[in-house]
Amino acid sequence: MHHPERVAQLWAARRRRSIGPGCDHLLLVAADHPARGALGVRDDPMAMACRGDMLRRLAVALARPGVDGVLGTPDVLEDLLLLGLLEDKVVFGSMNRGGIAGATFELDDRFTGYDASHLAAAGLDGGKMLLRIAPDDAGSASTLEACARAVTDLARHELLAMVEPFWSGRDRSGRVGNRLDPDSVVRSIHVAAGIGATSAYTWLKLPVVDDMQRVLDATTMPTLLLGGDPRDEPDVTYDRWREALAHPVACGLVAGRTLLYPPDDQVADAVDIASAIVHATKVRNA
Repeated sequence: MHHPERVAQLWAARRRRSIGPGCDHLLLVAADHPARGALGVRDDPMAMACRGDMLRRLAVALARPGVDGVLGTPDVLEDLLLLGLLEDKVVFGSMNRGGIAGATFELDDRFTGYDASHLAAAGLDGGKMLLRIAPDDAGSASTLEACARAVTDLARHELLAMVEPFWSGRDRSGRVGNRLDPDSVVRSIHVAAGIGATSAYTWLKLPVVDDMQRVLDATTMPTLLLGGDPRDEPDVTYDRWREALAHPVACGLVAGRTLLYPPDDQVADAVDIASAIVHATKVRNA
């Protein structure tokens, strides 16, 4: 309240961590859902409503060995920064959060968060964008164009572009859903890979679906796996992560609600299991 200038000062003073040789598999915790009004976890539509509770869960997760960093919107990342939780962490900023969950304009997903210049000024590692491609909704066209500009702008600053594509559509009630069959995911990969003036700094963030070997064969880009909506039993989810991470293009996992709001509420245990899966796979692939 009294010293907003501290945010910029702390970004400038933060100890950064390099993403380079020897950093082949990453475990990142995601905390950008609330900015789209997506607060639900399993059967609780307001599970993420309390910011203090979410920050406590993030603090537990980020303190666990093997957690490499975090993905979040400016408000969340700045809270974590002020709490001293981002030292020596990989940090990605979330860029387009304007596709509010359930809104008529959901698929016209405007860039309402970070832009490339602010990511660079804060010393973050890159920007993440959601790219939902819906042939039956014209709002996807502006999102596609905006994501292409963001990929180009991030590359100009030599920052990573984490692109999260989905082939999407509306059901009869008008609700947006993502098509998670392998063919739809493969189609989304090819569209996402081709946006922007260069792909040199582009990484993909993909859901774990059936036939992941064939899905991941669709790209040569570094690919982070999406933790997903935690509706499966944890052991089923972990097995699917383990199998997908064995693919050569897989370079890690980005998980939010699955780790922060596990069924037994034991955040540290869930994070430790994910860390063991991610980093054990890295050793096997080395």
